[in-house]
Amino acid sequence: MAKEKNRYTDEELKEFKELINIKLEEAKEDLMLLQNSLSHNDDHGTDDTGRSFNMMEDGSETLSREEMAQLAARQEKFIQSLKNALIRIENKTYGICRETGKLIRKERLMLVPHATLSIEAKNAQG
Repeated sequence: MAKEKNRYTDEELKEFKELINIKLEEAKEDLMLLQNSLSHNDDHGTDDTGRSFNMMEDGSETLSREEMAQLAARQEKFIQSLKNALIRIENKTYGICRETGKLIRKERLMLVPHATLSIEAKNAQG
């Protein structure tokens, strides 16, 4: 009987690393766009409109700025998770469920490359 695999091969880890690096670059670009949106006043050319219109704009702008700030924070967390996954690849511990110690299915890691739990362990949490 074949021994159950307890870690991904170096070739597989290289494949995951390439995927994570692509996702990391995309995530950094998205974060930069969010941060740029937050740092600009997003002037919609309303300087010459009446005061009441500006007051209505201020309320909706605050909400969208708060939402953008939350998105930026989530994006930073995602980037950190991807960086942590790269560290696990270097340590050759990538893809091992932190609860069960078994390999996380490759299909799951292709969809969620920063996953640290197998579907079984994730479902048991919840």
